[in-house]
Amino acid sequence: MTCRSLLRRLRRLVLTALVVLPLAAANAAEAPSPSTAPLFALTLADADNRPLPLESLRGKPLLVNFWARWCAPCRKEIPELAELQKRYGSRGLVVVGIAVEDADRREALADFARAHDMNYRWLIGGSERSIELMRALGNTRSGLPFTVFIDRDGRLRQARLGAMSRAEMEDAVRRLF
Repeated sequence: MTCRSLLRRLRRLVLTALVVLPLAAANAAEAPSPSTAPLFALTLADADNRPLPLESLRGKPLLVNFWARWCAPCRKEIPELAELQKRYGSRGLVVVGIAVEDADRREALADFARAHDMNYRWLIGGSERSIELMRALGNTRSGLPFTVFIDRDGRLRQARLGAMSRAEMEDAVRRLF
C-alpha cells in the first residue's frame, strides 16, 4: 500500500467519523428520558414522620438528590444543595433530598441534617424503595449520590450518578427555568 492510498483511506475514515459520530450523538440525545411517574406516585415521610405526597411538588422545578449519611460524596454536596435552595428557592426551585436509609434511622438522620445545615426538604425513602425509584429514574447502578432535575412540566431534564460540582448543579438548575 502506498502512502497516497493510505492517506485516502485515512481521509475517508475521518470524514465518516465526522458524519457518523454527530448523528449517533443526536440519536442518543433524542432517546426518551425515564418517566417521572414513579417519583410523583410516592408518598414519603419527613423527619417528623409527616407524609409528603410527591405529587404535591408537580409543577415546580425540582432538584431531587438521593443520599445517605455514610456516603462521603453525598456529604460533600450538601452545602452546594443548600446554596441552590437559598439562591433559587424564591424562583420556585424545590430541592428535595431522599435519604436511602430506613425509617428506624429517623433520629440519626435528623441529627445529621441539623449538623450539616440541610436547609432544604429531605425525606426518608427507605433502602429498597429508594433503590427501586433510582432505577426507575435511570440509575441502573444504584449508586450514590444520584441527582435528578425535573422541570415544571414534570419532565426529567437531567439525571446524574456521582458527585456534582457547584457549577454543574448551577447549570442544570438554570435549565429548569
